[in-house]
Amino acid sequence: MQRLGCMPNVDTYNALISAHGRAGQWRWGLNIMQDMLRAAIPPSRSTYNNLINASGSRGNWREALKICKSMTDNGVGPDLVTHNIILSAFKGGSEYARALSYYELLNGTNIRPDTTTLNIVLDCLVKLGKYDDAMNVFNTMRSKKSDCRPDVVTYTSFMHMYSICGEVENCRAIFDTLIAEDLKPNVVAYNALLGAYASLGLSESASLVFDKMRQNGMHPDVVSYTSLLNAFGRSQQPHKAKGVFDMMRRNSCKPNLVTYNALIDAYGSNGFLAEAVELLREMEQQGIQPNAVSFSSLFAACGQCHQPLKLDSLLRAAEMRRIELNTIAYNSSIGS
Repeated sequence: MQRLGCMPNVDTYNALISAHGRAGQWRWGLNIMQDMLRAAIPPSRSTYNNLINASGSRGNWREALKICKSMTDNGVGPDLVTHNIILSAFKGGSEYARALSYYELLNGTNIRPDTTTLNIVLDCLVKLGKYDDAMNVFNTMRSKKSDCRPDVVTYTSFMHMYSICGEVENCRAIFDTLIAEDLKPNVVAYNALLGAYASLGLSESASLVFDKMRQNGMHPDVVSYTSLLNAFGRSQQPHKAKGVFDMMRRNSCKPNLVTYNALIDAYGSNGFLAEAVELLREMEQQGIQPNAVSFSSLFAACGQCHQPLKLDSLLRAAEMRRIELNTIAYNSSIGS
């Protein structure tokens, strides 16, 4: 560009920083801003926001805060977009309490939160188990006086809350309310409902949601398939769980570690130890390393199938792979 006599301006640099941010290369973004300063081009608010987002999107909230401070020191005040990016960075780094503290500080400024802000706060409250506070935020958003109306993300966070609590009927009611509000559920919303049914082994209801999802033009992702698989496993239908596993591969959806663990558990908890062990070999052939959850399911299966010798072999296999077994895994082996 410069060789052609076209000098880059602030928009050029902003586009470069944004591109590197999307690629997860936030350090490159920092270098580009240093190039801006050397070229005597003052960074704009968009420059800083792009850079904060580049680091914060990876959960690197400390670096995001540093950039925000330098932004203020250089006379470029943060706006609502900046604060939402910082809140997202805290959430991405699992610093839910910090996010809520930051939100309280934000309330002391003249910057008013929007729906994105409150969605982040709501999700953090749910993650921390502060369900009453989450309900208060939700009700505030739904009030007629609110400028921050709930959207699909809002309702989905609430569905996750009820799913965690095992209140599948309330989860369904929130999903139905979402539709009644003329909002279109996305894949994440469908997955929240699928997960709620799957956690209780309600395979028929989970299948209906999965089918409805596809009828409405949604493409199930790895979470969708894994939830349906899990529903069949928990309802003692391991062969139907395997059918879901085969279907997802036919549809070019690659199983991940959680998928394999769910199928191992489906086989193991229903007495199919050989099939469960074979899956362990298959996942490693696919480049997916088993973890403590994988072996916990296998240990429990050994007990159910009365195979103490197989348990010894699996304990050695876990040790050989340097897998750190947690309390649940050891309890499963002791129970066997």
